[in-house]
Amino acid sequence: MTTKPGDNSCRPRDLEDGWLVSTPDAQGMAAKSLKGLADHFNRWSEANVHAVLMARNGKLVFEQYFTGRDEAWGKPLGKVTYDAGKHHDLRSITKSVVALAFGIARERGGLDDLDRPVFDFFPEHADLATGEKKEITLRHLLEMSTGLEWNEDVPYSDPANSEIRMTHAQDRCRYVLEQPLVRSPGKAWIYNGGTTALIAEIMFRTTGLQVDALAREALFAPLGITESDWLTYDNGVPIAASGLRLKPRDLLKLGQLVLDRGKAGDRQIVPSDWIDAMTTPQINGMMQFFYGYQWWLGRSLINRQEVTWSAGVGWGGQRLFVVPSQNLVVVVHAGLYDKPDMQMMPGEVVLRRYALTATMA
Repeated sequence: MTTKPGDNSCRPRDLEDGWLVSTPDAQGMAAKSLKGLADHFNRWSEANVHAVLMARNGKLVFEQYFTGRDEAWGKPLGKVTYDAGKHHDLRSITKSVVALAFGIARERGGLDDLDRPVFDFFPEHADLATGEKKEITLRHLLEMSTGLEWNEDVPYSDPANSEIRMTHAQDRCRYVLEQPLVRSPGKAWIYNGGTTALIAEIMFRTTGLQVDALAREALFAPLGITESDWLTYDNGVPIAASGLRLKPRDLLKLGQLVLDRGKAGDRQIVPSDWIDAMTTPQINGMMQFFYGYQWWLGRSLINRQEVTWSAGVGWGGQRLFVVPSQNLVVVVHAGLYDKPDMQMMPGEVVLRRYALTATMA
C-alpha cells in the first residue's frame, strides 16, 4: 500500500484479531511527528520498507504497508504489495521468539538451572566434552557466549557462513558442538545461530515438543495468533535461528507481550521473571549494543533524554522494538537482504525520527 499526502491509510482498521485500534493523538503521541513517514519511505525506494506498525498503551495506533521486492528465506517472491494479511520473514527475530518459548519450556521441562552444562543434554556427543568445552552452559547458549568458533559475518550466500554449514551438516547439533573454542565460555559474545538451534533441541528433549509446536500451543494461541509459518530443515526440524514467518500485526502482539512482562489480559503466558531476565543486559554485544537472552538491548537519545529499548533483530532490516518507558512497541519489515550496510537504517529512522519523537514531543 502506498499513500498520498493527507490520506488516512496509516490509520489501523479493526480486523477483530485481538488488537484494539486507536489514534496516535488519543494515546499521547504527536500525530504531526508521524506525518510524512509514508512519504519518506515511498521516496526512499532503496530502503525497500514493507511494513511499519506502532502500538502505544496496548493499542494499535499506526499501520502502514508498502510495495517492494521480497523473498522467503532466500526464495525470491518478486514484487509484493504488503497488507495486514500477508506473512513476512522474521529472520533472526525468530531467535527472540525462541527465547520467549524457552521461558515457557523452562517451567515445563525443568530448565530452571541456567548454569547446567550443555553436554548434559547431549550424551551422544560426550566425546566432544573436552577441556573448557565441558563448562559451556545453558546460560552461554542464551547469551551467545559459548566461546565456540562461528562466522556469520560473511553473506548467507557464502558457503563459508557457519549457519549455512550447519544447515547442510548431517548432524546439526554435533556440528555446533564440535567447533573449536576460540575463547573461554562466558568471556565474550559471538553471534551464533547455532546456539539457538541447540536451545530448541534442548527444549524438544525436555518437553517433547518441537519449538514450532510449543510456540503455537503455549505462546501463539493464547495471543490469538492463528496463522504462522515456521520453515523446517529437510528432516522436518524447525529452523530455530531464522525460519519463522508471521503477519506483522502478530509480531507486534509478541512485542506487546514482552512490554507487558509476559501477561496478556489476565493470563500470564510467559513468566514475568523470565521476561525481565531475557531483556536485561547479560553481556556486551556488537558495537554499542548489549545482549540479553537472544534479545538485543540498546538506547537512543531523543530531546536530550536517554531512552532504553529491547529488540528482536533480523536479517534484511526486520526489527521489533519494545520501549517500556514510552509504553511503545514498533515493528519494521524490509527487504534489504542483499544490502547489509543499509539494514540498520530503516528501523533506526522509524524508531528515532518518528516513533520516539512522537511519544516525547
